[in-house]
Formats: sequence, structure tokens, C-alpha cells
Amino acid sequence: MNAIFGDVIYAYTRAQAIEDGVLVDFSYPESDTAPVCRQHYKFPVAATAAVFEVMQKAVDNRNYCNSYAGILHDMLWMSRAAGRKLDESTVVFPVIIAGAGRRRNFEFKLVVGPGDQGELVITIMLPHED
Repeated sequence: MNAIFGDVIYAYTRAQAIEDGVLVDFSYPESDTAPVCRQHYKFPVAATAAVFEVMQKAVDNRNYCNSYAGILHDMLWMSRAAGRKLDESTVVFPVIIAGAGRRRNFEFKLVVGPGDQGELVITIMLPHED
């Protein structure tokens, strides 16, 4: 059977996005965030660079005692507890992150989709990101 649009010329993989810094892999086994990911979901978790930037601002702000693992825990907890499903694979959820700038209330989107080998993976992004 032929594909409607023909053969794939090029595909940008999740592994390439992680290597390029477009995605940040929180499930990397040696990271402080890997146990947090396993605590909430059984699938690998990554976030977009824009989400990581929000987290980084909060961690870098010395007026607050934030850590990547702590912020990620809050995000994953809220995705399960207060998430509102947009469809079967997408949840939008609020998180309060102190120290990330003038805003404290953020909204994120969690998408469950196929990884490079067809396995289920989770990606956290800002609501306007794809």
C-alpha cells in the first residue's frame, strides 16, 4: 500500500530534539528528576525548552528554595489531579511556581504520544506549543 503523501523524506526524532536541546529529558536515569518521573508516570517524560526556561528561572531565583525535581513533582502531580482533558492524549493543567518571574500561575499542556520506536512518551509544553 502506498502512502498518501509518498515516502517520508526526513523525520525529526525525539532523540534528536533532546540532543539539540529542543526537549529536555527528565527521565534520564542519572538525573535527580528521574525518580520523580517514575513516581507519577511509567513513561519517559520530557519538556520543551520553553517549559525548562520557566523552571530554570525559578531554580535560579535564590529567594526561593526551588529545585527541578520539586517543580517537576508539582507539575506531574497537577497534571493528574487538576488536569482538564482536551482529548484522549492531551491534558491542560495549572501550576503555581514561585520565583519564576512576576507571574506565579502557569498553565502547561501534557501530551502522551508515540516515541521514536512507537513506545508511549510524555511531553510537557506550554499551551501554545505543539
